[in-house]
Amino acid sequence: MELKDRHIVVTGAASGIGRALALRFADEGARAVVVADLHLDAARGVADEFGGLAVRVDVSREDQIRALVGQATEANGAIDLFFSNAGIGGPGGGPDGSNEEWELTWRVNVMAHVWAARAVLPEMVKRGEGYLCSTASAAGLLTQVGALAYSATKHAAVAVAEWLSITYGDAGIKVSCLCPQGVRTPMLEEALADPVGAAPLVAEGLLEPEEVAQATVAGIRDERFLILPHPAVADYMAIKATQNERWLRGMRRLRGQVVDQRTEG
Repeated sequence: MELKDRHIVVTGAASGIGRALALRFADEGARAVVVADLHLDAARGVADEFGGLAVRVDVSREDQIRALVGQATEANGAIDLFFSNAGIGGPGGGPDGSNEEWELTWRVNVMAHVWAARAVLPEMVKRGEGYLCSTASAAGLLTQVGALAYSATKHAAVAVAEWLSITYGDAGIKVSCLCPQGVRTPMLEEALADPVGAAPLVAEGLLEPEEVAQATVAGIRDERFLILPHPAVADYMAIKATQNERWLRGMRRLRGQVVDQRTEG
């Protein structure tokens, strides 16, 4: 899919990967880019760079996602590409996070993708074309060892995208799932505070959001399902799938080395 003359909505677009995506889509010649974010002033700052529309949205609420779709459609016509990018890190550690933290992480990292699809698919299927993109994470293909809630919800996000591709691919709907590893974003700064979780994030080097946006544009142009800005993630996926016990041992070893270093420090 070429992005020129397309109407694109990006959530979580006030900073980080979302901001880089919105700016890059505008540079690619999109006829309209909607910058949607919980922080409206920051979203306006991004939208003002290319004359786009800024909309406040809390993606943990279905009614606000529906309102976003309605506002974008009213302003710019049918949506060609909806990029469900917003996400949160959730509670660190294992199952001891509070129920409230788990529920919010689930709503933002998983249900927001479901609600976006629910809102835009009927019109896209009627037209016989449309594109759904979502940001998951390499943690959704592998594992984020320092954060169970993040890992679990990102796995679920990948599953949602896979199901949508399988079910609606023959109806003209394209689906891509962006799964980066370490990217210099505000969320990464939070993750780096936990040495255990940070170890795999920095193992293959940190990318800038603009590099992720470049890889994303290439992936959308090729209509690839998995967009992997860090190529090594595909290698890790292969090991996980074909040599699962080896992969688990390696992840335990990595976690153990970081825990030992922290104890010695």
